[in-house]
Amino acid sequence: MLSNTEPRARWALTVLLLAYILSFIDRNVMAILVGPIRKSFDISDFQYGLLHGLAFTVFYTVLGLPIGRLADRRSRRTIIGVGVLFWSVMTCACGLVRSYGGLFTTRMGVGVGEAALSPPAHSLLSDLFPANLLPRAMSIFTLGITIGGGMAYMIGGWVLGAVDDTDWSLPLVGSLEPWQLTFILVGLPGFLVGALVWTIREPKRRGRGRAEGEGAPVREVLRYFRAHARLYGSILGSVSMLSVLGYGTITWYVEMLIRNFDAEASQVGPKFGWIFIIAGSVGALTGGLLAERLSQRYADANMRVVLLAALLWIVPGILGPLMPTQQGALWMAVPILFLMSSYFGPAIAALQVSTPNEMRALASALLLFAANLFGLGLGPPLVGALTTHALGGDDTLHIALAVIAAVFAPVAAATAAWGLPALAKKGDSPLFLHPS
Repeated sequence: MLSNTEPRARWALTVLLLAYILSFIDRNVMAILVGPIRKSFDISDFQYGLLHGLAFTVFYTVLGLPIGRLADRRSRRTIIGVGVLFWSVMTCACGLVRSYGGLFTTRMGVGVGEAALSPPAHSLLSDLFPANLLPRAMSIFTLGITIGGGMAYMIGGWVLGAVDDTDWSLPLVGSLEPWQLTFILVGLPGFLVGALVWTIREPKRRGRGRAEGEGAPVREVLRYFRAHARLYGSILGSVSMLSVLGYGTITWYVEMLIRNFDAEASQVGPKFGWIFIIAGSVGALTGGLLAERLSQRYADANMRVVLLAALLWIVPGILGPLMPTQQGALWMAVPILFLMSSYFGPAIAALQVSTPNEMRALASALLLFAANLFGLGLGPPLVGALTTHALGGDDTLHIALAVIAAVFAPVAAATAAWGLPALAKKGDSPLFLHPS
């Protein structure tokens, strides 16, 4: 798909995609280990929720900002390589702990390591690919979300099932429960991927306003962002709103199927996982290709894709949870997951092409900070709050999912549309990465 680019660019994209897939496997594999972990530590659902979400998310979002700042000044390859190795060590360590506190700490470590991937990777790819191919490259990179997210359920379930009836032990460690061995086995491939990162050649930074290694002062970065508040507000705002909808939906959609149709988690979980991988991956690639095609006519092509995804999301987002049959709800999950994956690559590209090189990694860190803070921090709890405090109980989960689609998709579309003139105007700047 990117045959007319340099081999080193294609190789870098391949390695970074592998790292991104691995990151989503390692962070999401806990979703298949809920029962064994709760039984092991005798914890509640709430305590497990803190373990799964808060422990990972806080450090992942907060540390992304200083890491993005560092990536604008130092070797991005080195930052990514160290991050992959660190989170792989921490994932394996999750399988060695013997207490709730120990697992909470190692989960924080996974978040610390994974914070080192996306901001420097976005910046690196923007220097490896011309602007007209950047949306496609970013969309391929974001395949890691759908492939890794779906594989976490499948690989975790397979490993857990394969070792469930076997006694395992390690020297100096002792006996291991199946869930512990699962963490170790999914963490080990990271050492190979981490080594592959060091084969990437650090490209020369394009479009810089200062010498290599000299980052823009924080005051200058903030002044630049304020001067283009409409542009950055549109990108960050629309992505944040769609993230609330996306995280809220994927967190509760399978549970909605279980409650509404008395479905078995072992049956609908894998079905939803396959839809996630296939529809999500096709959506990510389609979004990038559409942005690339539109970029031949519009400087604001990337945000037009975000706007279109938000508008098209409204109908399936509302109808999917309200379908009268399980099969119908699963079929409606296809366009939902397609659209959920289609906008992120173009949104990243919009941010990268309109930001000076020495600020790009920090800009990506801000985007990820906003998306994860609002998406993970607000999406799932908001759905739960609606069912518990506003709509009348557990049986209203499908209504809550329809409500967030009816609210957040239009708001995201309006926010994206608000920023189109600013992005089109930015296309006249000499620092804007024009198609080449």
